[in-house]
Amino acid sequence: MSDGSEKGVTTVKQNVCVIPDLTIKDLLSAIPAHCFKRSALRSSLYIVYDLVVISGIYKTATYLDSLISPEHISLPHPLLYPAARLSLWAGYSFWTGLFATGLWVIAHECGHQAFSESKLINNSVGWVLHSALGVPYHSWRITHAKHHASTGHMTQDQVFVPKTRSQLGLPSFDPTKEDILGSSVSDEVMQELKEALGDSPIGAMLGAATYLLGGWPAYLIRNASGQKRYPKGTNHFNPDAVMFAPHQRESIILSDIGIVLWLAGITGSVYTFGFWTVFRLYLVPYLWVNHWLVLITFLQHTDPLLPHYRASEFSFPRGALATLDRNLLGGCGSIMGWIGAQATHGISETHVLHHVSSKIPHYNAWEASDALRKRLGQAGIKLEGAPGGWGEVYRVFKECKFVEDEGNILFYKNASGLAATRPAFADGSASDSGIEIDKI
Repeated sequence: MSDGSEKGVTTVKQNVCVIPDLTIKDLLSAIPAHCFKRSALRSSLYIVYDLVVISGIYKTATYLDSLISPEHISLPHPLLYPAARLSLWAGYSFWTGLFATGLWVIAHECGHQAFSESKLINNSVGWVLHSALGVPYHSWRITHAKHHASTGHMTQDQVFVPKTRSQLGLPSFDPTKEDILGSSVSDEVMQELKEALGDSPIGAMLGAATYLLGGWPAYLIRNASGQKRYPKGTNHFNPDAVMFAPHQRESIILSDIGIVLWLAGITGSVYTFGFWTVFRLYLVPYLWVNHWLVLITFLQHTDPLLPHYRASEFSFPRGALATLDRNLLGGCGSIMGWIGAQATHGISETHVLHHVSSKIPHYNAWEASDALRKRLGQAGIKLEGAPGGWGEVYRVFKECKFVEDEGNILFYKNASGLAATRPAFADGSASDSGIEIDKI
């Protein structure tokens, strides 16, 4: 997006987003048949792999910690010894949290029935893994399935739903001073919007940091960043919450039992080993897992390049393709990009494919993604975003402020009221996937 300003009006040259007219058959037929095969044994080996790596990180940190003493190394000041220990265990928590996110991803695949051919195995493994990471397995599985069925839908999607101009209490749209698609805006309106939104680098930085640290529990507990039409107090722990059907009540209660056992385990561990030991070995890595989860999913679904749809323009293929693939940690170099992708089983790098067919296991998703990208390329669609990291979260947080109350295909506008992208339509019409929500 480039811009220019003259006579009190700022105009930008926008990117063009091709609105897909592909059917679900078009998308699925591009994927090799063997990519849909699921193996309980192969999936289980990835759990073992994650646990072995995490154990290795712990053993390494424990061994190095034993060497941080005057008997083994000579440091110029006594305070450097605790500083070295702090750095060591900070590194432990970072790497453990990154690879524990891989366990989170496998539990997430269980919820999609991608772990194995057996629903019992999938739900049993998923419940254990997600409960151990403080996630109400079935509760989130159910709302996450709805998210997949309605990705990018302004009134049906479950998370990362944009706030509209009126919901934020911004000045009403004035067609004489700004373009509805966000290609131009008067200096007067631009100033009003910036003042109303409080746009500043520090504000964006603090907002992004708060989102990364507290966004996940806030979503589970009070529906933060979730569907705006849900009543106040909506959460993932209440069996009677509006997003759950009566026949799902027992599953929600089972999820709550998992959380109670998780809390009991933490409490018992604190009593047995002491708070600081539990804090250092589990709680800080747990916060890192939550951080990675929010960072990855936020960047998959939020960007000035991505459309959001109202009902008249929505279809399953359009929603599935309203996402981005990104290389996690790719901005830190190719080695870190490779580690980020391997540690989290490609959840960020193969996300578009995951939305097209969520039952494909992660170890087949790489090949399936390559095949799907070729098909999308033929339709003029490229869904690869910048590498995922803190800098990208900051950029997106600044650029994605609100969408308009009018229109059926919407793109985020920034604090100046300018949009980086506008829609372009291909011939033909979109096709619905036929997903039946009440059977999920």
